[in-house]
Amino acid sequence: MPFKRNLVTAGAISLAVVAIVVASYRAHGGGSPVAQASAAVAPPVADVDVATVISQSITDYQSYSGRIEAIEKVEIRPLVSGTIVGVHFHDGAVVKKGDRLFTIDPRPYQAEVDRAVAQVASAESRSGYASADWARAQRLLTDNAIAKRDYDEAQNANREAAAAVKAAKAALEAAQINLGYTAITAPVSGRVSRAELTIGNIVSTGANAPVLTTLVSTSPIYASFDVDEQTYLRFLSRDSKVKVPVSVGLANETGYSRQGVIDSIDNRLDTSSGTIRVRARFNNEDGVLLPGLYVRARVGGGAPHQAVLVNDEAIQTDQDKKFVLLVDKDNKVQYREVTLGDRQQSFRVITGGLQVGDRVVVNGIQRVRPGDSVKTNTVKMSGDAASTTKAS
Repeated sequence: MPFKRNLVTAGAISLAVVAIVVASYRAHGGGSPVAQASAAVAPPVADVDVATVISQSITDYQSYSGRIEAIEKVEIRPLVSGTIVGVHFHDGAVVKKGDRLFTIDPRPYQAEVDRAVAQVASAESRSGYASADWARAQRLLTDNAIAKRDYDEAQNANREAAAAVKAAKAALEAAQINLGYTAITAPVSGRVSRAELTIGNIVSTGANAPVLTTLVSTSPIYASFDVDEQTYLRFLSRDSKVKVPVSVGLANETGYSRQGVIDSIDNRLDTSSGTIRVRARFNNEDGVLLPGLYVRARVGGGAPHQAVLVNDEAIQTDQDKKFVLLVDKDNKVQYREVTLGDRQQSFRVITGGLQVGDRVVVNGIQRVRPGDSVKTNTVKMSGDAASTTKAS
C-alpha cells in the first residue's frame, strides 16, 4: 500500500509539470503558426525623398583645366644709366598708362639738352651767315664780278651750314629723348609688381639692364587651356566669325562664375598630346583674376538638344558601374544601372538606363536596399530637397 500511494503521488506531480509546460507553451504562442507570425515584429518602412526624372533642352559642354594669362605683360627696364632718385608707386598698385613709376637722376641729361640747344643756336647762326654769303655770290656771278670757284665755295658753305643745323637739332632731339627716359612711366594700364630696385641704386642700360618691376594688364584678361582633337572638330573648327562661349570657375568655386568667348586658337595640333592651345578672353573689371591662377574652363557648342537629367546626388557607384535606386508604382525599391553624360550645373545627363517620369531616390539611399518597401516624399529634381508632396 505505501508503494501504491507513492506511485499515485509521483503521477500527480508529473501531470502537474506537464500542465505547466503546456500552459507556458500556449502562453508564448507555441502550437499556432498564425500566432508565431503575429508575434514577430515587422521592420519599419524607410522614409526616402524621390524625384521624377526630367527632360530639358541643353547645350553640350566640355571641361578643361587652364591658367589665367595677362594680355599685356611688360618688364620695366631702364633706357638710360644713372641713379634712381624716386619710386612713385606702392607694391601691387593699379596704375594707369602714363603714370610715373621711377625717376632716374635727370641732371646730367638736362645738361646735355642745354648743350644741344646751344649747338643748335650756333649752327643756325653759321647757317644764316653762309646763306647771306651765298646770296651775295649769286649777285656777283650775274655781273661776272666773282670767280666761279669762289661762287662754288660759297654755295658749298651754305649747304654745310644747313646740314650742321639739322645735325644739331637731331642731337638736341636725342638729348631730349634721353632726358625723357629719366622719368620711367607705365606703358600700359594694369597692376604693378614690387620695386626690385629702390632709391640710391645705380642702373645701366644694355643687355644686362636690370628689371625694375613688372606690369601686367588686368582687364580684359586671357584664360589659356588645351582642348582635345574631338572638341576642336566639334566646336572650334567652324567659321572664325562664330563666337564660341566659354565659362570659367576658380579653385574656390563649384560653378562657372565668369563668361567669355574664344579669342584665339593655335595654328597647329600638338601631336605628342593630341591637344591644341586655346585662349579665351574675359572681362576682369574687379581685378580678381590674376595671371597664373588655376581655372576650370568649360567650352560650349553645338545645337541645343533634349536630354534626360537627374540630380548628381542620386547617382551611386558599384565598382566600375553607376546606378540609381528607382521606386516603382508599388513603392518598391529597384536597382537600375545607368550611363552618364556631361554634368549640367547640379544635374547629370543620363544617356542610358532611365526615362522621363521614372522616380529615383535622391535622399535616404543609405537606408534602403533593392526590394524594400518605402514611404516616399516627392521633391523637385533640383539642387534643393524641399518636399512638395508626401505619399505612403
